[in-house]
Order: sequence, then structure tokens, then C-alpha cells
Amino acid sequence: MERLTGPVVEVIDSVGEVGVGGLIALETVLPPVPSEVILPFAGFAAAEGRLHLGLAWACATAGSLLGAAVLYQVGRALSYERLHELAGRRWFLLFGQKDLERGFRFFDRHGSVVVLLGRFVPFVRSVVSVPAGMDLMPLPRFLLLTAVGSGIWNAAFIALGYRLREDYEVVEQYVGPVSRGVVVLLVLALAWLVVRRVRQGREDAVPERPGLD
Repeated sequence: MERLTGPVVEVIDSVGEVGVGGLIALETVLPPVPSEVILPFAGFAAAEGRLHLGLAWACATAGSLLGAAVLYQVGRALSYERLHELAGRRWFLLFGQKDLERGFRFFDRHGSVVVLLGRFVPFVRSVVSVPAGMDLMPLPRFLLLTAVGSGIWNAAFIALGYRLREDYEVVEQYVGPVSRGVVVLLVLALAWLVVRRVRQGREDAVPERPGLD
């Protein structure tokens, strides 16, 4: 916990509310430090008068939007067509073309809900921006959904840190195991997809036996 908290404390103490936003933007794109550590400390610092509570929340939400917008553009640059072509290659082990087609049909129907609720799930809140860009979800809608979901998430954890004050680290002690459990489940699901893809590739590679006349 100290290895994670130390750099967060230094950045926020040095840069203030802007540091909160920068850390959240970084956490959204490449999550080195979970927001469950950043946001409660921001609330604690606000309770001590070192940060402005509302401005800390605004900067955190702006950071969430910035990071999500970067990944959205990555999705647009990658495009569904390119990913569909990659999914057809034998060496591409994550999923096949049919899996991709099913996933995007689901995203077409429920993309707004996925983007909104995905902001409350560790790791998913970063990844979900990529399919939104690939699916060409209108940028204003994407940003609005991201702002609402991230705004609620940020407000909840900043408020917890503000209320708990010097005991803000209790938040990570309770939320941390849940977040890590979600990530483990996602990794297991990814491993299952790879194993299934490999098996499908082996089955496709086995030549059919000629029938007997």
C-alpha cells in the first residue's frame, strides 16, 4: 500500500487538483495506480484544506474524460474492419471472427449501457473506450456517458476519503480485494478465450477423412 500511496501523495501535494486529474487520466489509459488509491487521498487532502473539494472532483472527472478520449481514438484508428481481418488469422489467439461479430452486435444494441456501467468496473473502465471508438459511437454521447459514470465513481471515492480523513486508506483495504478479484476473473476469461481459439484452430487444421464409397 505504501508503494502505491507514496507517489500519489507526492504528486497531489506538489501539483494539487491538477495532479489528481493527471493521475486519473494516466490510470484510465495505463492503470499503474488504481483510482481507489488516488481518489480517497484527494478527499483526505480536501478535508485538511490542502485541496478544494469541488475542484478536485472536477479535475478527476476531466482526467477520466481525457484518458477515455485517448482510448476512444485508438479504437477509431484500429477500426472494426482491421480487427475483423486480424481475427481471421491463425496466429491471432484472442478471439475469432464470429466472436467479434457477436460482440459487436451486442455492443450495437447495448453500447450506451456498457460504456456507462463500465466506468464502475476496474480495468473495464479503460478497455470499454476502445470498442466504443471502433463502433463509431458518436463522440458527444460517449463523452456524456463517460462523464456521468466517471463523475459518480469519482465523487463516491473522494467523498469517502473526505469523510474518513486520516483513515482514508481503509477504502483501499476493502475495495482493493474486490477490484483485484474482478481483474483475476477477466484474466481467466481471457485465458479461456485463448484456449478455445487454439482448440478451434487445431480442429480446423485436421483434414477431413474421405468418405467410403
